[in-house]
Amino acid sequence: MDSIHAFHANTIDGENISLEAFKGQLLLIVNTASRCGFTPQYQGLESLYREFKAQGFTVLGFPCNQFGAQEPGDSREIAAFCTSHYGVSFPLFEKTHVNGDHTHPLFQYLKSAAPGLLGTQAIKWNFTKFLVGRDGKVIKRYPPSASPAMLRQDIQKHLAL
Repeated sequence: MDSIHAFHANTIDGENISLEAFKGQLLLIVNTASRCGFTPQYQGLESLYREFKAQGFTVLGFPCNQFGAQEPGDSREIAAFCTSHYGVSFPLFEKTHVNGDHTHPLFQYLKSAAPGLLGTQAIKWNFTKFLVGRDGKVIKRYPPSASPAMLRQDIQKHLAL
C-alpha cells in the first residue's frame, strides 16, 4: 500500500467507506478522545477545517480509547459530545485501535510511513496527527502537544502546491 486511498474505515455512523473518497484533498488524520487533556484541540481542528475546507482540506477524526480509557463512549455518545461541545463538522470515524494487535490497517500504514521520535512507530497518546498529501502519501507526523494552530503554516504550504 502506497497511499491512504487503499484503505476503508467505518464512519461514526457505521458506514464503511473507502478513503479514496478523499483523493485530491489535503488531510489531517488525528486519533482523538473526549476526556483527554488535549480534547480542547477539537476546537482548533474544527477551526482549521472551516478555514481551509473550500481549498481542499479535511480533518479526519478517529476516536481511540487506548490511552487512559479517555474515550469510553459509544459512537452516538462520541458524535454528540463532539458536536455539542466543539461544533465538530469534520468527518468522524468509529472508535479505532492505533496500537497493538488490533491496530487498524490505516494506522499501521501511517505509523510506518511517518515514524515518531527516535524512529518508534507506536502512537504515544491521543491527538497524534498525520498530515497527508492530496496523493494520499504521508507528509508529516505531529505529536499530541502540537496544537492545531501550529500546523497552520504547513497546511497553507501544502494547499498551495
